[in-house]
Amino acid sequence: MTQAIDQRRYDIDWLRTLAFFVLILYHLAMYYVADWGWHIKSTEQSVWLQNLMVLTNPWRMSLLFFISAMAMSLVMRRHKFSALNLVKLRSKRLLIPLVFSMLVVVPPQLFYELKQFYGFTEGYVVFMQEYLDINTQLVPQKQSPIGLLTWNHLWFLPYLWCYSMLLLLIYLPLEKLSNAMSKNKIPPWCAFIILLLGTAMSWLFLSDKFPTTHGLLDDWFNHARYFWVFILGFMLPRVSHLWQRLVDCRRAMLILALIGYAWLLMDRHGWLNVGEELDKLWLIQFAHSILISFNHWAWILALVGYAGRYLQFTNKFLSYANRAILPWYILHQTAIVVFAGYLSAWDIPVWFEVLLLISSTFLGCFLGYELVRRNRLLKLLFGVK
Repeated sequence: MTQAIDQRRYDIDWLRTLAFFVLILYHLAMYYVADWGWHIKSTEQSVWLQNLMVLTNPWRMSLLFFISAMAMSLVMRRHKFSALNLVKLRSKRLLIPLVFSMLVVVPPQLFYELKQFYGFTEGYVVFMQEYLDINTQLVPQKQSPIGLLTWNHLWFLPYLWCYSMLLLLIYLPLEKLSNAMSKNKIPPWCAFIILLLGTAMSWLFLSDKFPTTHGLLDDWFNHARYFWVFILGFMLPRVSHLWQRLVDCRRAMLILALIGYAWLLMDRHGWLNVGEELDKLWLIQFAHSILISFNHWAWILALVGYAGRYLQFTNKFLSYANRAILPWYILHQTAIVVFAGYLSAWDIPVWFEVLLLISSTFLGCFLGYELVRRNRLLKLLFGVK
């Protein structure tokens, strides 16, 4: 993995593409998984899906933040962007699609949710009048300070924008720290302990006090772990010997990741139950936080290592995916909800419904992007370069 810093890293492009496809499949599974709430739910629900979904649940969004930070770090090195230019670029690529999607793309998700769970019987035009009215009285339990307006699955965009702005404020100290780590050849085991402890501390002290909301202003546990991931992702390309070690140690990381997944499954099914009294001990909670962080980072580092070894190439698919991935991300959950809501009225076997839902979702995203990339206004609204 001897690649100059001014060259494009195709392994990062591949990882970003694959991570978003995993996200799409995860949201498809949310429609069918038992016990986990979502915008709409199938009458045919599966418990065993939980075991499969917890494989990626602890790290899939962290991986996206990690990759985004790595890409930002490489772009800043390669193109020498000024801070002002980066603010403009990030705002254009993230905030414009966010606002447009909250007004146009996301509302159908809430519409079908209200129909299934809240007894809403009016049509879509009436719903949109309520949705755009900040003072609406419709379904108060679903409201925020801006009424029913929501970003739903697009919470990643405002978080990424905020983290990017914060990173620009601390860019110089991070640059100096990265250079020092690279010059002094910080041992990989030392770097692993640092990232492990940072994640463990956020889980230990913040996870119970600040449950996940994706509401930006009150989501402090997620900010602690995702911004930590974002900082480390930004620094990794600047400490090249650590990146190379990830490639060299990819098999060991994968083995550790599989062990972490096995531990997570055993813990979920109560096979490691130590009793209620012992479970309250700080030492037990600390050990639990370390194991959670261990599983979280082992998967991220294993994937980065394998991508660095085997995905150092490009082709037509990757070139297409690099341009299409943001519109696909914006469109996919609305496509799932709308198609699932339509298919639920059909009396068809569940296996056939699953195939139809998967194919219609991917086809809808494909056709949506094909429309977007042919219109200059839509390209701006969907963040297409």
